[in-house]
Amino acid sequence: MTEVTRSGGCQCGAVRFRIRGQLGRPSICHCRMCQKQFGSFFSALVTAPADGLEWSRGEPTYFQSSVNIERGFCKNCGTPLTYRHPGGVEIAIGAFDERDDLAPQIQVNHASRLPWVETIFQQPVHQDPDFYAQQERIISFQHPDHDTNVWPSEGLKI
Repeated sequence: MTEVTRSGGCQCGAVRFRIRGQLGRPSICHCRMCQKQFGSFFSALVTAPADGLEWSRGEPTYFQSSVNIERGFCKNCGTPLTYRHPGGVEIAIGAFDERDDLAPQIQVNHASRLPWVETIFQQPVHQDPDFYAQQERIISFQHPDHDTNVWPSEGLKI
């Protein structure tokens, strides 16, 4: 049987990871600490296999958000990367290069969710073609969704 290997990292490319082995259950967490870490409505995380996580470029900087929880992020660009707890390490789903198969299977701290989070995808879709044409002209300085041999530590700049 072939061992599964996955990769990912921050938006500037200063921190990259490689994971070997089977990932745990993908989840979203509605707690206030996760909302703040991600600057969002919830976090989306998946458990890394024990001894399967390798930092292939740089390492996260950690903030101890509670007695037994550390939250890892890129010190250069601020991308949230990890949730480290006594039971292991969870990785931000959005930081993976390939994410399509990592749909959350459970919600954690559901009682702490924002009241309107249940209806956000019922809102109208922005369909202005001029807006999307403008978006297509954006030149991204973010690290691509694959490993690179060389990448500037703070991303590309003109």
